Amino acid sequence: MTYSKLYRSFLEQLQAIYNMQEASVITDWVFEKMAGVKKMDLIKHPAMEPEMKDAEKLDAALQQLLQHKPVQQVLGEAWFYKMLFKVNTQVLIPRPETEELVNWLLNDYKKQATLPASVSIFDIGTGSGCIAIALKKNLPAAIVTAIDFSEGALAIAKENTLTNNVEIDFIQLDFLNEQLWATLPCFDIIVSNPPYIPISEMEQLDKNVTAYEPHSALFVPDSTPLLFYEKIALFGRSNLKMGGCMYVEVHENYAKQTAELFAGYQYEVEIKKDIFEKNRMLKLTHFR
Repeated sequence: MTYSKLYRSFLEQLQAIYNMQEASVITDWVFEKMAGVKKMDLIKHPAMEPEMKDAEKLDAALQQLLQHKPVQQVLGEAWFYKMLFKVNTQVLIPRPETEELVNWLLNDYKKQATLPASVSIFDIGTGSGCIAIALKKNLPAAIVTAIDFSEGALAIAKENTLTNNVEIDFIQLDFLNEQLWATLPCFDIIVSNPPYIPISEMEQLDKNVTAYEPHSALFVPDSTPLLFYEKIALFGRSNLKMGGCMYVEVHENYAKQTAELFAGYQYEVEIKKDIFEKNRMLKLTHFR
């Protein structure tokens, strides 16, 4: 079978679970990554045939994809802020909304000449390290500290610092344990994309999320949907420098409620919409 026929078969089978555009993007990505073949190669060389090992790799990838495994995990990598990150089932796959959070922080920082060049940044629940690494890459003089309770996640994050050539201080720590906060210094900026999806919403999510991404990084109890934001608000009162800012990603249905929570802790609150016009980000400033 030629690569062209293999490509068409791959694409057609993927359309059982993805729309045409998504299936096409995934097929292109898998063929280029696993076989080194681009769509233009198929056009120029329609009779080109794959080696047995490449055909087997492509078939194995297809079978995983048909089981709803995310393409990023099939390939073991994901792009975030123009950088490549290793991912597996221990960490969330970086998402475009989180890039917007990073972009907001970086744009604000560039406007604030009062902050020192060696600004201290703290990333809560770092996962793959994508937020911390993107910030360090764009603010080389920044001192970036990142925590996660998962040893497996931190192992992936540390690998990602090596491939992206940055230094981050990673700490394994359960952020919900307030007694551990005293071991941490004060920071100029705190950033987080914490768990915020009520467990009752699990059945509304795609299988490629619920079956392959860590539930501990996604879900919170229905009874306490703002659990992590309550803790972040408290932590900021003790570990955010006066005049410092926090940037957090939020559930669109709880954005106003989350903003009210932070306002109750005397933060100045700004809500920001994402590219889909959903309230998905908050900026909290500590003036009082």
